[in-house]
Amino acid sequence: MQSDIIQLESLSARVGDAMVKLGVPADETHLAELDLAMAAPEFWNDAAAASAMSKQAAALRRQVDEWRGLQTIIRETLELAQLGDATLAADIARTTAELVARFGAKEFELKLSGPYDKNTALLSIFAGTGGTDAQDWAEMLERMYLRWCENNGFTADILDRSAGEEAGLKSVTIEIAGPFAYGKLKSEKGVHRLVRLSPFNSDNLRQTSFALVDVVPVIEQSAELAIDPKDLRIDVYRSGGNGGQSVNTTDSAVRITHLPTGLVVAIQNERSQLQNKEKAMTILRARLALLMEEQHKETLSEIRGATQSAEWGSQIRSYVLHPYTMVKDHRTGSETAQALKVLDGEIDQFIEAYLAGQIGQG
Repeated sequence: MQSDIIQLESLSARVGDAMVKLGVPADETHLAELDLAMAAPEFWNDAAAASAMSKQAAALRRQVDEWRGLQTIIRETLELAQLGDATLAADIARTTAELVARFGAKEFELKLSGPYDKNTALLSIFAGTGGTDAQDWAEMLERMYLRWCENNGFTADILDRSAGEEAGLKSVTIEIAGPFAYGKLKSEKGVHRLVRLSPFNSDNLRQTSFALVDVVPVIEQSAELAIDPKDLRIDVYRSGGNGGQSVNTTDSAVRITHLPTGLVVAIQNERSQLQNKEKAMTILRARLALLMEEQHKETLSEIRGATQSAEWGSQIRSYVLHPYTMVKDHRTGSETAQALKVLDGEIDQFIEAYLAGQIGQG
């Protein structure tokens, strides 16, 4: 039992250090402020802002509760172990092993130290070359990420979705909220390649399809990201897409072009024109912030023009369903034969390998 006491004391110290590095105490303070704001009688007067704040509070609460809960169980187990009751030795040893494993899973978050890693993520999928097969592939990726959200307790809100002519989708943008949503999903940015027997031709030929995944963090407005309205062209148009309802009956779709860089963001769904504009500005602000960081610029005025086509140069991951099954990440070498499980949302293997590689480069 003495070895368990030593292990629990060490684990308690490591958990405390991790919580400080991850800013859990600061999260608790922020959560208390959010709870106070949400208790105000006028909180729901602005439904969009209230919903966003509620999601933020829920994500923070889950993060804080998980760490504080782990810390509490370690302390209680340590107190039992220090009693020296031999009848509890087996239970304490088993619980200690479980706590070590639980911390190992949470310790993964220490790799997420980027400036926006804690933020909500905006994940977009665009069908690439491959016609109907590519559009179907884009929808398969949409399902994969939605399943990942379900498996990990993240919330997913589809902001914009354009259906394909025959099947699948042309594009979709999903807002994903949860602890370190952007930090975990930034590994998915790039071209994803699918190889399979096509279900869309009579000869059932082998087909290669591509889809582009873009991931940006939700970033609040700041002085560094002050966007000059004169640099924007805002177009309002009627939403399109197959099978739409109210989305096809109102001129609520919004397209915003940042003229200096050529970045374009479009949002179309059942939201009002004002809500769509706010979401489009959120995405544009995030893309500009990342572009500014990538180009090592200090202000928006210094950013060079951006071209989306450059991102289609090479795939980051291949999903092969014929003549064998395999998913391989070309950046890390991580691979698995369990392709169907990956397409059902089990992508943590690739996320962790990517982050481990990023840490190794640092």
